[in-house]
Amino acid sequence: MNPAESADAGVVVRPETLLLALFGIHVLDHGIALSTRSVLTVMAELGIGEHATRATLSRMIRRELLRTARRGRQAFLGLTPHGESVLREGLGRLEGPVVDRNWDGRWTLLTFSVPEARRADRHALRTRLEWLGFGPLRSGLWVSASCQDVSPALAELDLLPHAEVFRAEAFMWTDPVRIAREAWDLAVLAEGYGRFCERWSEPGQGGLGELARQVRVEAEWLLLIRRDPRLPLALLPEDWPGVAAEQLFRSLRWRLARPAQQQAAELLEFIVDE
Repeated sequence: MNPAESADAGVVVRPETLLLALFGIHVLDHGIALSTRSVLTVMAELGIGEHATRATLSRMIRRELLRTARRGRQAFLGLTPHGESVLREGLGRLEGPVVDRNWDGRWTLLTFSVPEARRADRHALRTRLEWLGFGPLRSGLWVSASCQDVSPALAELDLLPHAEVFRAEAFMWTDPVRIAREAWDLAVLAEGYGRFCERWSEPGQGGLGELARQVRVEAEWLLLIRRDPRLPLALLPEDWPGVAAEQLFRSLRWRLARPAQQQAAELLEFIVDE
């Protein structure tokens, strides 16, 4: 099995996404650090081998998402302040709606020109803009259907002098629905939500225990919403599958919470993270 895949329906979920889901659910705000041994056990049930898990954990430590602590011969993994910040941002997305039901008809427009010598910064900005819900409409012009403050992302990359931002409405022959189709691949988003519903509508899907299923469901949902600009319903096709997928995710999250927590209490070894 490809180490980047877990056991459910061949859907690719990278080990780091699964680990972020695990730590987001069971470590964030709990003041604990998990033993490496118990992390390996959970990941093994999700179809991720020990080598791939250890390699991913090492990368996350180097990126200062996780830190290690030792008690005797055992190693434990806790969150760094940076890791907590990343997970809180992800939690905000997890708990937010997938569609905007109160759109005022206005767009946020961002235009920028990054020098060729700063190609890496340009790529980093595009990645950040996609996370914030922007889509590329024309070369150097990105749009969002929400009122987004992009200044922190620009400032972090020292790109404020290279960008301008506007709030505007579509005018004359400009069709907002067409703009949405051009800036985002709605067909791919719809397909992803449809597959999520097909995969998780049946109880006990994949033969996973409650804890592993909880982690898998949350990791898959993170992947979906990471690409979703959360557009207004007025800009989306009728019967947008994201609405049904969100209802299913909320239901699964609620149903799995208690049994997954009970299994976590039995399976996960931890220490108080000081």
